[in-house]
Amino acid sequence: MGHEGGAPVPSPQQARAQASAISAGKPLPEAEAAPTTRLRALFDRPRLSPGQRRIAQYLIEHITEAAFLSITELAERVGVSQPSVTRFATAVGFSGYPALRERLQSIALSKLASTPDAAEEARPNELQAAVDAEIDNLENLRRDFADPEQVIETGRALSRSAPLTVLGLRISGSLAEYFAYAARRIHPDVRLVTRGGSVAYDALLQSREAGGTWVLAFTMPRHAHETLTAMRVARRAGLRVALVTDLGLGPLADEADVVFATGTGSRLVFDSYAAPVILSAALLQAMTDADPERTQARLEDYEQVADEHAFFLKD
Repeated sequence: MGHEGGAPVPSPQQARAQASAISAGKPLPEAEAAPTTRLRALFDRPRLSPGQRRIAQYLIEHITEAAFLSITELAERVGVSQPSVTRFATAVGFSGYPALRERLQSIALSKLASTPDAAEEARPNELQAAVDAEIDNLENLRRDFADPEQVIETGRALSRSAPLTVLGLRISGSLAEYFAYAARRIHPDVRLVTRGGSVAYDALLQSREAGGTWVLAFTMPRHAHETLTAMRVARRAGLRVALVTDLGLGPLADEADVVFATGTGSRLVFDSYAAPVILSAALLQAMTDADPERTQARLEDYEQVADEHAFFLKD
């Protein structure tokens, strides 16, 4: 840690912890929310069957086209029966498919109205299109953050859980490692689980026996069966599960106590995770806010050790 005039100069992370506390804002009205966010909110209320989740996911992914399909056309596109579409409309709170379609059309038209005329813009190349898709994901996340209460409350819960287990298998391991690496700077006992099967089960059971109360799980496409199994093991053991994923609906979301759904970039051969990383950083920020004294003490101790052993190059 550097000094100016005898006073300690905080590290960048310490300065952020002091100056970047999350403050609650007013939720955006529904008309201003992103179409994807509005659809997830619309479909996330009931516990849907697997067939109904297929319908919901198709509508989320193809809203501008699907909103204008007849019940027969929608059933054929999704691969379900017409009565299944009617039951889905009822399950999400509508009198029937016509009432649901009217609502979907209003959402679709708002999306079309907010989209610039493609004919007036130069067609982007694949790399530019990938960046554009990630910008859309970040814009949706920004709208979700208009009401940060769920992030704040979950950050408090994760901060209190000792130990705190962070789970990420297969491709999701990189996100779990990032979160766990940073969380260890501000939390005294963070346990990272990146191997599935019995190794994950042992770690989860041991965490609960040691007094842990929460697991933060990451799962990105392609979603692994072993992640779902590990989440079920965690809940049976008495742990609560916060999930960071790309889908707010489905069996993984059904097994979580709290779900943070945000888009991933899928325009290139391998997915990109701009929005999930920002969401992870927001949860870390909420953890620092939950116990600022512990945060500052731990960051200061770390900076002293880092200086003593020359962990980093001098910029």
